[in-house]
Amino acid sequence: MSMPTPHILPDAAHSASHLAPRRIGRCNWIGVMTLIQKEVGRFMNVYLQTIIAPVLTLMMFFTVFSVSLQSHGVDTAAQGHAGVAFLAPGLLMMTMIQNAFANPSSSLIIAKVQGNIVDILMPPLAPWEILTGMMTGALLRSFMIGILGFFCLKLVIPLQILVWGHVLAYMVLGNTMLALIGILAGLWADKFDHMASITNFVITPLTFLSGTFYSLDALPPFWQGVALFNPFFYMIDGFRSGFTGIADVHAGYGAIILGGLDLILLLAAWVMLRTGYKTKF
Repeated sequence: MSMPTPHILPDAAHSASHLAPRRIGRCNWIGVMTLIQKEVGRFMNVYLQTIIAPVLTLMMFFTVFSVSLQSHGVDTAAQGHAGVAFLAPGLLMMTMIQNAFANPSSSLIIAKVQGNIVDILMPPLAPWEILTGMMTGALLRSFMIGILGFFCLKLVIPLQILVWGHVLAYMVLGNTMLALIGILAGLWADKFDHMASITNFVITPLTFLSGTFYSLDALPPFWQGVALFNPFFYMIDGFRSGFTGIADVHAGYGAIILGGLDLILLLAAWVMLRTGYKTKF
C-alpha cells in the first residue's frame, strides 16, 4: 500500500530554501568585504588617533625642520636637494608606511591577546582572502593619511607632483611592504612587548635611516653602500622623485627591488596563515 505524499506548504518550502547552504565560488567576496569593513571600521571608530594624529605629527615634524632650515639660512622655497621641498615628500611617505605597518599588526595582536582571533579564522576564508582583507584595510588607512597630509603640506609650501607614476607606484609598493610586515609581525608576536620590540628596533631605525632627512650624497662612500641595503631607502627616494624630479637611484631599479620583496613577504604571510602559525592551537 503506497504512502500518501506529504503536502509541503508554500511557506515551508520558502523557509527550506533559506536553510540551504550558500555556495562559495573561487572567492568568498562577502567574507572578504566583511573583513575589509571590519578593518576600516576599527580605525575609523578612533579616527582622531589613527588618521588625524599621524597628520598632526607629520606637520609638527615639518614645522620643526622648516624652522631649523630657515635658522641656518637654507632657501626653503628651493626645489631639489635643498630646503623643505626635499624634506616634505620623505616625511609624508614615512608617515604613511608607519601607519601601514601599525594597522594590521595592532589588529592581529589585539585579537590574539583578547582571544577573538577565532572571528577571523573560523569564517570560510582562505589564507589569501584574509591577506587581501587585512592588506586592503592597511592601504586604505595609509592612503587616507597620505592624501590628507599632502593637502595639509600644500597649504604651507607649493608642493607639486611632477611624475604621477613614481608617486603612485612607490606609494603602493612601499605601503604594501609595510602592511605585509605588519601582518607577519602580528602573527609572530604573542604579546604587546613583542610588537613594541619590532617597532622600536626594526621599523623606526630603518625608517629614520632611509634618507627621509638627507640625500644619499651627504653620506660617506661606505655608508652610501650600507644605505642601499635598506629597502626603506628605495621607498622614500622613489616617492620623493615624483615630487622633485631627482632621485639618488634609478626609479625602475627601486621598483624592481620593492616588488620582489613584496612577493617574498606575501608568500611568507600566506604560508604562516596556511599553516596556522601561532594562531591555531
